[in-house]
Amino acid sequence: MARNDLIGGALWEEYSQEVQKRMDNPANMGEITEEQAGDNTLVIADFGAESCGDAVRLYWLIDPKDDTIINSKFKSFGCGTAIASSDMMAELCMGKSVDEALKITNIDVEKALRDNEDIPAVPGQKMHCSVMAYDVIKKAASIYKNVDMDSFEDEFILCECARVTQDTVQEVIHLNKLTSIEEITNYTKAGAFCKSCIKPGGHEKKDVYLIDLLTVALNEMEAEEKSRKIIEAKGDGTFESMGLVQKIKAVESILEEYIRPTLKADGGNVELIDIKEADGVFEVLIKYQGECMSCSMNTTTTLAGIEDMLKFKLKAPLKVIVT
Repeated sequence: MARNDLIGGALWEEYSQEVQKRMDNPANMGEITEEQAGDNTLVIADFGAESCGDAVRLYWLIDPKDDTIINSKFKSFGCGTAIASSDMMAELCMGKSVDEALKITNIDVEKALRDNEDIPAVPGQKMHCSVMAYDVIKKAASIYKNVDMDSFEDEFILCECARVTQDTVQEVIHLNKLTSIEEITNYTKAGAFCKSCIKPGGHEKKDVYLIDLLTVALNEMEAEEKSRKIIEAKGDGTFESMGLVQKIKAVESILEEYIRPTLKADGGNVELIDIKEADGVFEVLIKYQGECMSCSMNTTTTLAGIEDMLKFKLKAPLKVIVT
């Protein structure tokens, strides 16, 4: 049975058996001394999490010939979850090059601690412990490479627990037209763990929160929708005033909604080639595809149907021409 921890009178979610085992008997806890290092390079890195007061010290024994981490040990100054996460982190580093170790994320650490791949190893409130394990890797690599650890981050991390960037959240919201925090979490995992990144009031203060990005995105999407409706409204009566790109979009939307479904049902299709103006009449150039190419009605009934639909929807003088 997985253990439940009772802290401050609140029943915490279950921990995995793997986490419990490493809490009680960490396999990689200890230190590496200069005497043990010999001709290899010893790196000692410290990192603390301000949000909970936990800290970890990481020891790397590195072969300077190929930057391989020969051995990895840790000391943890914090809760049991920090010990288990640090123990797994140290284990994942061994045998990898420094650059390969840098690719280990907090999600990798947490997943490696799971008993079941679909069940989180630790409660969301404790996810920051695996983040600390990830951050101390960056600290050790920065010492070995003699660079600032911030140089390993080229984007702003909004959700530290899931290592999700602000750019990713913004892109996913717009791409999928998300309208709630729950949807953002489902798509990105941001906000799924300690929840500090969702809105002010969590255990860790943020400069930007998910609710801020969602509010901005919803306002932008609302403005875009209003603009689209205005353009569509104008298209109903003023097709002539549109630019070429707008005309093409207007014709394409009608073809896609009213014409293509019928043609595709019979194995055919139609492609919009161009729109030209001649003597006040808009010539819509199309090309048949599939079965429509050999259909006897492609220059009579079908052509007339397409032209009638476009005239009705666009309220404009136009003629459809097959190329």
